[in-house]
Amino acid sequence: MTVIGISDIHGNVECLAMLAHHLKNADLIIVSGDLTHFGKERQAAAVFKTIKNINENSLAVPGNCDYPSVHSFLQREDVNLHGRCRVFGDYAVAGAGGSLECPGRTPNEFTEEEFKLLFNEIKEELPQDKPVILVTHHPPARTECDLTGDGRHVGSVSIREFILDVQPAICFSGHIHESRGIGSIGKTKVVNPGPLSEESYAAVQLEGNVKNIKIMKRGKCTHSFP
Repeated sequence: MTVIGISDIHGNVECLAMLAHHLKNADLIIVSGDLTHFGKERQAAAVFKTIKNINENSLAVPGNCDYPSVHSFLQREDVNLHGRCRVFGDYAVAGAGGSLECPGRTPNEFTEEEFKLLFNEIKEELPQDKPVILVTHHPPARTECDLTGDGRHVGSVSIREFILDVQPAICFSGHIHESRGIGSIGKTKVVNPGPLSEESYAAVQLEGNVKNIKIMKRGKCTHSFP
C-alpha cells in the first residue's frame, strides 16, 4: 500500500494543487495537522475540498493552529482520526491532533496527561490482528523528528510511550517545521514530512511493516529509508 503523508498545510491550497500528480495515485493520504493557519471551519473546508478532489482516500488530525471547529468539521466529514481508530484495508489507523503547550499559545493544545488518557482510550479500540498506522501532529519525543532549530528535543513523552507499547508500523507527525526527517522508536518508523509550503511530502510503501520511505522536497529526495 502506498501512503502519502503531508503536514502543516496552513491553508496553502496552491501547494496542494502543485503536488496533485503525486497525491492522486496514493492508496491513502494522511494529513498530520495544521490544515489552517489559525483558521476555522471555512478555511478547513477549502483545504479538505482540495485534498478530496485530488484523492478521495484521505484521513486527518487537526493541528495546534486549527480552532475547535476544524475538529468538528473533520468529524462531520468522517475523516477525523483524533482519538479514534479506523480500519483502512489491512491496517488500523489511529491518531491524535493538537500539540503540547507552545511558547505562543495556540488554539488546540494538550498536556502530557491529556495525551496519555487519549492514547489509553485508543489502545482499547485497536484490533489485535492488524498493523497500526499512527498519525499525530505533535511528534514523539527523542527522534530526528522533534528537534528544534537550536537542537532541543520537544516531542511528547506520552506519544513515545504509546509507540513503545504498541509498536505501530509507522508514525506520521508534523508540527516542528525544521525537523523534516525519518526516525525510529523500536520497530516503529517515525516520519515528519516537513511543511507543505516547501512542497514537501513523505511517500511510504507498506507491506505490513514499512518497506521504504522517501521524503520529497521540491522534487528532490531529502531523506530515505532504507
